[in-house]
Amino acid sequence: MIAPVPADVAIALTVNGTEVEAAVEPRLTLADFLRDRLGLTGTHLGCEHGVCGACTIVWDGRTARSCIAYAAQADGAELMTVEGLAAADGNLHPIQQAFHECHGLQCGFCTPGFLLAAYELLRERTRPGDREIREALSGNLCRCTGYEGIVEAVKLADARWER
Repeated sequence: MIAPVPADVAIALTVNGTEVEAAVEPRLTLADFLRDRLGLTGTHLGCEHGVCGACTIVWDGRTARSCIAYAAQADGAELMTVEGLAAADGNLHPIQQAFHECHGLQCGFCTPGFLLAAYELLRERTRPGDREIREALSGNLCRCTGYEGIVEAVKLADARWER
């Protein structure tokens, strides 16, 4: 006998400042919900095991891996994806601008995760040193840049961001 499919779960959450209500399958990942249901494709899927950091979002003020969380777990949460980083008028956040200027990206696949990890670090700390930056970003993997431009971008963003 085949087990019955569980019923959808109603969730209500805030994503990038917008209140969202939805009915989701219990096993729908948060990454798939953000990408497929909300069209927020800046949340990338890399390893789908929570290792690479491409799916990083900010969940109630802390970075989290959206590929290893269920959408139903986010009920009541406040989330920010990379789309929520820039200003409503389209101006780049100082972190995004610094990544651009310091060549902190190449193919760009890992960039959303790095941007949000840097956001979390710089929201909590000013003037982090190289070691602290590298440690804060260590959960994000990049195959292209060699990380130097990323570290320099975080330092530049720190100098410019008026918190």
